[in-house]
Amino acid sequence: MYKEILSYVGKYKKQAILSPLAIVGEVAMEVLIPMVMAKIIDNGIKAGKISYVAGMGLLLVGMALVSLFFGAIAGRLSAVAAMGFAKNLRGAMFRKVQDFSFSNVDKFSTASLTTRLTTDVTNIQNAFMMFIRTAFRAPIMLVCAMIAALKMNARLSMVFVCALPLLALSLVLIMTKAHPRFKLMLTNYDNMNGRVQENLIGIRTVKAFVREDYEIKKFTQNTENVRAAQVNAEKLVIMTMPIMQLVMYASIVSILWFGGNMAVKGNIETGELSSFITYVSQILMSLMMLSFMFMMFIISRASIQRIYEVLTEEPAVKSPAGADIKVKDGSVEFKNVSFSYFNDPNNLALTDINLKIASGETIGIIGGTGSSKTSLVQLIPRLYDVLSGQVLVGGADVREYDLDELRSQVAMVLQKNVLFSGTIRENLRWGNAEATDEEIIEACKAACAHDFIMSFPDGYDTDLGQGGVNVSGGQKQRLCIARALLKNPKIIILDDSTSAVDTATDSSIRQAFRQKLGDTTTFIIAQRISSVQDADRIIVMDKGRIVDIGNHEELLGRCEIYREVYDSQQKGADE
Repeated sequence: MYKEILSYVGKYKKQAILSPLAIVGEVAMEVLIPMVMAKIIDNGIKAGKISYVAGMGLLLVGMALVSLFFGAIAGRLSAVAAMGFAKNLRGAMFRKVQDFSFSNVDKFSTASLTTRLTTDVTNIQNAFMMFIRTAFRAPIMLVCAMIAALKMNARLSMVFVCALPLLALSLVLIMTKAHPRFKLMLTNYDNMNGRVQENLIGIRTVKAFVREDYEIKKFTQNTENVRAAQVNAEKLVIMTMPIMQLVMYASIVSILWFGGNMAVKGNIETGELSSFITYVSQILMSLMMLSFMFMMFIISRASIQRIYEVLTEEPAVKSPAGADIKVKDGSVEFKNVSFSYFNDPNNLALTDINLKIASGETIGIIGGTGSSKTSLVQLIPRLYDVLSGQVLVGGADVREYDLDELRSQVAMVLQKNVLFSGTIRENLRWGNAEATDEEIIEACKAACAHDFIMSFPDGYDTDLGQGGVNVSGGQKQRLCIARALLKNPKIIILDDSTSAVDTATDSSIRQAFRQKLGDTTTFIIAQRISSVQDADRIIVMDKGRIVDIGNHEELLGRCEIYREVYDSQQKGADE
């Protein structure tokens, strides 16, 4: 897992390697400085040699400046390496998410993926920066300072040698207990981000129903859960510092006591004792830095696991190796198709679907809410895979096509109309990046969108804002239809995509479709009979099954469900 994550350091390996090398230079100076100080005290100040003190003092200043230089270089290199690592990691995760099928996204949830791309990557970035600095600095300083201290006075060194096992035991216990607490904290972060995302997307509904207080209460509860989980995790980790300080100060007091007695008896020089105390401080500070590193490791370990889950997740739907067949026409066939969102044969959304559609046909699909109309058409561009049976497009199983080839020939206008930040022209070119202005205008006229676009001061260069917030629901639908038309696909699927437009506009769009899409297989999912009554055939669905298929007149004569829908709508229209 760690090897996989660290592989994303990529081209920033040089900075990640050079930073520890610069730290070696910084540590070397810091270890040598106490020796020079001891000489200044014992050989200069004690003997009254001012010239010696001045010369060694200049050497001391020079060593401090060299240490500062190496420290600054190490800090910059580690920052560049950590930021680059985070950039590569986020990029890899985002590319992976783009390959996910709908079921993969459902598994993680949008809020969780957002947290993993932001908070979790930031945790790893901070841990990595601390690692490439502290993981080299602290052990090198620890070893060098211990050698210098043992060489200076082995007996006095036994004080901190006794302290090391206590510190090691404390760190191991804290690490073991803290990891599951941080994992729970990040799960609560997911829930909080999900609440924020849901609220911002539905802010108009919140205000329309005057539910601000209710949403504030729920968000407050989410933030309280995050706070409680974070406190529960942090209160264990923060014990590291008091334990470290207790051991450090106890060691210094012990050394001052024993060292002072030794100095009184003449067994150690004053300068040596002063330097020894400095080395002890360096040893204990190194241990403290290691404890901070372990603390960051505890925090980031849960994040590493969460990111690793995303990077190693296999897309549920992927292109077969070496697929090179082309979609020859818009014919569609369902052979004994059953489908479940949970891959559970006891919980089917579609059951035993058999259907054959010729290229160029216009197919209407009618059914109540939950009848799996959308589930049926989502199998055509292979947004999901069937549980059993086959879906054929152009005479070939959809699982035999490269996904890009298949989906480039199937245009979908989904129930939820999605527009992106940018101009109207930029959004329309999602359908065809090379579309000319004439082609864009033609598609918009067919979708009855041209007139309202030209009513804007900037026309096709109007900025839509995030999610198309400055256009109405009906305008969004027409822009999405125009975007789909620009693909010039062999199959087009309109999933209740004219529900927000009036019947006259709906009729105009269908008429334009008959003229422009004569060779294109068209699926129209609708709640209004008027939207599908001119279709070549109409499929009536109920509870995941096809109840009947026929044209408008045939279904009125024999299909009770169709007739009930027609009568209820006709009665409403008459009234």
